[in-house]
Amino acid sequence: LLSLIFLIVLVAAIVGFVFRHEIKTNFESNLKLALRDYNMTDRHSEAVDTIQRTLHCCGVQDYSDWERTEYFSQRGIPRSCCKNQNDCTEEDLKDPNKAKLKVFVDGCFFLVTSTMESKMSVVAGISFGIACFQLIGIILSCCLSRYITNNQYEMV
Repeated sequence: LLSLIFLIVLVAAIVGFVFRHEIKTNFESNLKLALRDYNMTDRHSEAVDTIQRTLHCCGVQDYSDWERTEYFSQRGIPRSCCKNQNDCTEEDLKDPNKAKLKVFVDGCFFLVTSTMESKMSVVAGISFGIACFQLIGIILSCCLSRYITNNQYEMV
């Protein structure tokens, strides 16, 4: 059972490493779709707002990505892009020139991927440590199994 878990962790790590570029491409396209369909009410819109507030970013590549959305034509850039929530008015957010001074100008895609890549070494280190403990457990269980079968009837 421990060997099976070890193999699953190993395969997951290899697949994650091999397909990391596809993960980035997929994330970028999904982020673009979330911006296009942004409406402030669904889960995807909440996720976009959370990313923008947490990482201090706006849009996919930069804040001007919002100009190509339906939401921008109605309300401008979302308030989650504002540097200071008290200083952002709806008129400022509808004007790209004024908004440039009031919102985060960096795009979220680069920040999310660079954050993930910087944390990958920590994840890899923890995974390696767990794998080492699993290997030690596998070796010790094999030794115990071998010892039990060799000395099974001598205890009587």
